[in-house]
Amino acid sequence: MELIGKITADRPLLVLALKEEAQFLDTDLPVLLTGMGKVSAATALATVLSQGPRPSEIVNLGTAGALRPGLSGTYVVGTVIQHDFDGEFLAALVGGAYGEPMTLADGGDVVLATGDSFINDETTRARLAERASLVDMEGYALATAAELAGVPLRIVKHVSDEAGEGADRTWRESVAVSARVLADWAATNTPYRA
Repeated sequence: MELIGKITADRPLLVLALKEEAQFLDTDLPVLLTGMGKVSAATALATVLSQGPRPSEIVNLGTAGALRPGLSGTYVVGTVIQHDFDGEFLAALVGGAYGEPMTLADGGDVVLATGDSFINDETTRARLAERASLVDMEGYALATAAELAGVPLRIVKHVSDEAGEGADRTWRESVAVSARVLADWAATNTPYRA
């Protein structure tokens, strides 16, 4: 975890998993690099939100794999789900609801599936494509931490690869392009500039 800058109540906090995704950010906004995966993301965000002033909003910028053919570009996520958490089984076992889909206030109609597995096989990709358009490793965890803290969240993902066979190689080759696009999006769409 690395926090760059100071969080204040009058401006957003930009949250990214990796420095590779943040490499072209040119902003006075605070930036939190959480590390990869749900545990790192949730722990890092919860830690900074508990230590001081809360930001006006959280903007998660990052890369995502396309689960459906032909998806490219940048998307503001409307709903986030967990793909590696068996909420139905747990609900049947102990009652209640666990791991329900989360709807984000200012999102579009794109569904993002979050899990701690990098999707690089066609069988998993096809199964996930029945429920979501994009896949990442942090979104649901960040949405949970933001909701518990009462801070609005936007999730913005740039497609870096087609999830499935070879996605790990494609991500490494395209992360710089995605980082440039995300930096441009942040410069245009985050309301605070010093």
